[in-house]
Amino acid sequence: MASVSRKVDPVVRRITATDIAEALAKGLRDFQAAPRYGLAFGALYAAGGIAILLSLTAFGMAYLAYPLAAGFALIGPFAAVGLYEVSRRREAGQPITMSGIWSTVRSRGEIGWMAFVILFIFVVWMYQVWLLIALLLWFNASFSSLQQFITTVLTTSEGLLFLAIGNAVGAALSLILFSLTVVSFPLLLDRDVDFVTAMITSVRAVVASPVPMIGWAAVIVVLLIISALPYFLGLLVTLPVLGHATWHLYRRIVEPAPD
Repeated sequence: MASVSRKVDPVVRRITATDIAEALAKGLRDFQAAPRYGLAFGALYAAGGIAILLSLTAFGMAYLAYPLAAGFALIGPFAAVGLYEVSRRREAGQPITMSGIWSTVRSRGEIGWMAFVILFIFVVWMYQVWLLIALLLWFNASFSSLQQFITTVLTTSEGLLFLAIGNAVGAALSLILFSLTVVSFPLLLDRDVDFVTAMITSVRAVVASPVPMIGWAAVIVVLLIISALPYFLGLLVTLPVLGHATWHLYRRIVEPAPD
């Protein structure tokens, strides 16, 4: 009887803060070596943030700028998929072209399911913001400006409670999404695995090295939020460097596939 071969689950290695520092250094070198691709993907990400911010302003909802900037960081792993492919091609000595990058990403159908996971969590984040506004700030539900919203949040007990709960929920959602995606997207580009296996491997990577991985998550969130403050323009550089660095960190976390 013919035996049925089973795909071997990816092997996860422990990492340290040194691995993260070296991954960041390699990410910066990748950006310097192929800046037009990094700037292109960074510009697309920044343009998406600007478009959403302008839409909020046009509809009189500029007070959602802060939760949007915080939630927008959740989309970063998907926005950086093309950057992972740039780093993969540089590492493999393959030519780097936008058509080649797009062709590879499009051929990985499981990435679409990962994008759905990210979109779902982003919707949950924005929905809980609306829910907290309705529950805690109902007494001043119509904010004429962002300044009025900030004043209400910082000078009333209900506003401070809104800020505390919102940040706590946001931190929890960010940690969940980080755990599911930090390794998933690079793994899906690198190997023929399904998105569930990719997510499980990603969670295993966080569990194996909780302190350095949570530290890496904090670095990503802080840098993306700070970069988003000047009209998202800081993302032109921050996103590509973090994207390239994520690929190199993945290579340190997950052992190469056996031949």
